[in-house]
Amino acid sequence: MLRRIALTAAASVAALCAVPAAAHADTGPLHLLTPLTEPTPDRLTVTVTGSGGEGDGTYKLECHPAGGSHPDAQEACAKLDEGTWGSDRFAPVPADSICTMQYGGPATAHITGTWNGRPVDAKFNRSNGCEIGRWDRLVPVLPEATA
Repeated sequence: MLRRIALTAAASVAALCAVPAAAHADTGPLHLLTPLTEPTPDRLTVTVTGSGGEGDGTYKLECHPAGGSHPDAQEACAKLDEGTWGSDRFAPVPADSICTMQYGGPATAHITGTWNGRPVDAKFNRSNGCEIGRWDRLVPVLPEATA
């Protein structure tokens, strides 16, 4: 019985090895752990106006690895990575929020691109306490507003 199993296994291996090389010459190496699609890169465009400092401008932020023209790409990527799982770092303040009526200055920001495989199109301002808190939670992605 064992001899029959061994002979069957040997014949199966021989049959697999007999496949002509030309049958798979164009396919390249087999990567069993490679995903079927490449992950979408984490790339954002951050546009800031009215922050009252050197943070105004348009910056490219690339993560994994960190790069682009953002002045603090490494720290900005680390900040975004803190909240990747279980929350949306770019979600607007809910419409039914009760916010303090304080004015944090004229700073505005617009972030577009892709983060964690999802499209991003988020606008930020400092028009009330909720918006100020939302902005501050993204520093250093967004600059510290001084105005």
